[in-house]
Amino acid sequence: MTRRSFVTGVAGALALRQTVLAQAHDDGYSLVAKVDRGRILSAAQRYLAEEPVTVTAAHSGRTQGGPHDYFSEGDYWWPDAKNPGGPYIRRDGFSNPANFNDNREALIRLSLMVPALAAAWRLTKDKRYSAHFMKHLRAWFVDPATKMNPNLEYAQAIFGVSKGRGTGIIDTLHLVEVVRALRVLEAAGGVDAANVQPVRAWFAAYVDWMATSSNGKDELAAKNNHGTCWVLQAAEFAQFAQRDDLTALCVDRFKTAIVPDQIAKDGSLPLELARTKPYSYSLFDLDVLSGICQSLSTKDDDLWQFKGPNGKGVADAIAFLFPYIADKSKWPFAKDVEYFDDLPARRPSLLFAGEVLKRPEYITVWQRLDPDLKVPEVIRNIPIRQPLLWVDPILRG
Repeated sequence: MTRRSFVTGVAGALALRQTVLAQAHDDGYSLVAKVDRGRILSAAQRYLAEEPVTVTAAHSGRTQGGPHDYFSEGDYWWPDAKNPGGPYIRRDGFSNPANFNDNREALIRLSLMVPALAAAWRLTKDKRYSAHFMKHLRAWFVDPATKMNPNLEYAQAIFGVSKGRGTGIIDTLHLVEVVRALRVLEAAGGVDAANVQPVRAWFAAYVDWMATSSNGKDELAAKNNHGTCWVLQAAEFAQFAQRDDLTALCVDRFKTAIVPDQIAKDGSLPLELARTKPYSYSLFDLDVLSGICQSLSTKDDDLWQFKGPNGKGVADAIAFLFPYIADKSKWPFAKDVEYFDDLPARRPSLLFAGEVLKRPEYITVWQRLDPDLKVPEVIRNIPIRQPLLWVDPILRG
C-alpha cells in the first residue's frame, strides 16, 4: 500500500465515521440499530431458550409477605457484631451478600431478557421474539399461579427495623424498560390488544399504589436518585396505564423538585457526590435523568431544554460529567468504595444527549465504551440497556 492510498483510506474512514455521527443527530434509531444489531439478536436468540422465573420461585422466611409479594433486603445493612441477633446496622456503600436477593435477581433477569426480545422483534419482525416476550409478561403480571402482587410493601426490608420501606421502590426501576418495550411493541403492532390489556391493568394498579401508598409517597419525596427513579418509573408506567394525571405529576415533579434539588450551579449532582460511591451514583442518576427526558419530552415541552432556578438542567449535568466519563483518570473526587474499576461502562445518557443536543463527541464516547456488562452490580445500576427502544421514533410525542 502506498502512502497516498493509506492516507486516502484513513481520510475515507474518518469521513464515513463523521457521516454516521451526523446521521445520529437526525436518526438515532438507525445508528443504534446498526451499532447494536448483532448484540441484540445474539442476546435475544439465547433468551428464547429461557423460561420465566418470577417472585414465586423463591421465598424468604424473613419476609412478612406471601409468595406473590416481592421481597428484598436493604443492600447496605449488616448484622451488628456488638448485638448478635439484634437489628441490622448500616454500612453505606458496602452490599451485604447474605441478604435475600432472589426476587430482585429474578426481576433483573426479566429486565435483561424482555427488552432484548422486544428490540429483536423491532429489528426483524420475527414473531418468535414477540411470542416469548409475552410469555414472560404473562408469567409475571397475569398468570394467577406465578404473578407478582402490584405493590412493594416488603421491598428493601431491614432485619429488626422495617418490614419494607419506600426506598425499596427503586427495585422496580428494572421494570421501566420492560414497560418501554411493551409500549414500543404495542405501538408497532407487535402484540395483540387482548394480551396487552391485563398487563396494563397490573401496571395501572401498581402506579396507583406508587402514588397513594405511604411507601410510595416517601419515595416520591426523596431528593436524591431515589426521587429521580420514582419519576422515571411513574412516567413510563403512567403513560402505559393511560393515567394522564400521573404523567402530568411526573413532569411537574421533574421541573419543581428533581432538577432544582439535584443539579448544582456547576452542573454537578451534590447529593450523589456525597455518597461513598460518588462516581457510580453520579453516572446512575444521570442515566435516570436522561431517561426521564426521553420518556416525557414532547414537541411542545422538551425537558432536555428545561433549566432550574439556577439556570442549570440535565444538559448541564451531562456536560459536567462528560470529561470524567471520557477519561475516568480525571475524576477529581473520592473513588467509589466498590466497583470503581468496572466503570464507566456504556452510558445511555451520552447517546440520548448526543442525539438531542447535537453533541457528536458524546456519541463517539458512547460507541467506544464497553457495552457488554458482566459485573452484577454494574448491570443493576444501568437499567436502560436497550437504547433502541428509547430512540424509537414511534413513541416520540
